[in-house]
Amino acid sequence: MSENSEAPGSGTPGPQPEPLRFFGTTWVDHSGGYGLRRAGAAVGSLAAAVVACFVLRFAYQGLQIADVGSFVGVLVVLMFAICSAIAFRKTWEGFSRRPADPAREANLRGLKTIGFVGSLIAYFLRTFREAPGEQLHRSEYETALARYEKRRSSRTGNPAARKTAKGKRPKRK
Repeated sequence: MSENSEAPGSGTPGPQPEPLRFFGTTWVDHSGGYGLRRAGAAVGSLAAAVVACFVLRFAYQGLQIADVGSFVGVLVVLMFAICSAIAFRKTWEGFSRRPADPAREANLRGLKTIGFVGSLIAYFLRTFREAPGEQLHRSEYETALARYEKRRSSRTGNPAARKTAKGKRPKRK
């Protein structure tokens, strides 16, 4: 969130909204094809999840052809299922709040990469409610706007004029 007094190139004072992937800043007032973008994001993430499941199926068939045994096959399926569940949960939580420990999130990056199907499904489901991450960005943006307005309203007027208006007597000549 940018709280500069003026964003470069925008000419508007105050905090500027942070753009979301695929949505830009259309999430602020739901303009600029916001509904179509949400529908496109839903269709795209679902299609990517379906394609990813087919790729995983082909990989599993490759393990069967290699005749590695049923134990390895079960381990691979469990690994992808558990990693997808964890990736879904972490992705879903990331839409509504910032991570408390960024170092831990960095450690989970590999696990979330393995469970990418869970992340895609979380993205797909979130688009039915809002643009993924909109709730988090909206709350941060509204907080920044409130802080900006509070600072701005407390600085209005000429400070020199306020000193004489508070009861100081004007100097006699």
